[in-house]
Amino acid sequence: MLIQDENLTDRSPFLKLRRWQWWLLVAINILFLIAGQAAAVLLGRFYYDQGGNSTWMATFVQTAGFPILCIPLIFLHPSQKLETSTSSTYPSIKIVALLYFVLGLLVAGDNMLYSVGLLYLSASTYSLICATQLAFNAVFSYLLNSQKLTALILNSVVILSLSAALIAVNEDSDGPSGVSKGKYLVGFICTLGASALYSLLLSLMQLSFQKVLRKETYNVVLEMQIYTSLVATCVSTVGMFGSGEWKGLQDEMKGFKSGRVSYVLTLVWTAVSWQVCAVGVVGLIFAVSSLFSNVISTLSLAITPLAALLVFHDEMNGVKVIAMLLALCGFCSYIYQNYLDDTKARKSESQSHTDDVIQESHHV
Repeated sequence: MLIQDENLTDRSPFLKLRRWQWWLLVAINILFLIAGQAAAVLLGRFYYDQGGNSTWMATFVQTAGFPILCIPLIFLHPSQKLETSTSSTYPSIKIVALLYFVLGLLVAGDNMLYSVGLLYLSASTYSLICATQLAFNAVFSYLLNSQKLTALILNSVVILSLSAALIAVNEDSDGPSGVSKGKYLVGFICTLGASALYSLLLSLMQLSFQKVLRKETYNVVLEMQIYTSLVATCVSTVGMFGSGEWKGLQDEMKGFKSGRVSYVLTLVWTAVSWQVCAVGVVGLIFAVSSLFSNVISTLSLAITPLAALLVFHDEMNGVKVIAMLLALCGFCSYIYQNYLDDTKARKSESQSHTDDVIQESHHV
């Protein structure tokens, strides 16, 4: 749920914090995002490794923990909630409901693609491919959100594309045991498609805040996260029953290698991990910026292969190491361009403020 922070009106609680308190808050949210995302990916791989095979169940748990997000929503100041519901610029309930429904369908489809990708790929390979979302994000932001494609951004797109291409043509690619080359290719395509769809979702959500909701307060972002997750969870539930996968869940639990209790705990903690990640994402958006949140999210995807190496003993051959280094280079190129944009914007704002002060002094 990453959006631009150009017109945020709900940052006053963060501005009142002392500097060390603000840094502590940022550090906690970074921890939530990185730990939540890494844990969710590793638990998803563990589910498949231990005998789980329901892609609809894997899709379901990615959003089923959305009630956790109601906790920070409850503690929002009442005046903030009133402002959202009574604003004259806020669209009708029908329009908002249709928007959340469409976005929820896209989230469900995106989660299904991710689930299929993780079924046929190792956790490290999966994470490296997911890092291409920054490249897709640059393209869709250019097409839908009027973002400029500078030389550094194009460089990032090319490098990240090369990183994904290396993973695709790697002859020593390590998939889970029993996965054929054909299924590996399916997993690669699904994960790449999921990264593209996720980036499209980010651009559509940003467009929704700018053109439809016309408000970017903390509670509005949380509400979008909650309602789209609700729709996605309902779609996953319908898919599970419609496909007949629910009939095999009891046998799946019995056949889970580490036991029934472990089966239940794996699904529960996967759901919790994704929502912990979501809390970190939203927290960083409003404590720092959406760019910083997206940066940390991508950084987490680069860290996950190392965690997979320790937990699942994934093979890190030369090609995968080069792909990871390329992904980090593309990541740095993307960040440096946004650093330049931010510096330019700050200088422009400072100059504008100085001009206003000079004009006021002349009037006096």
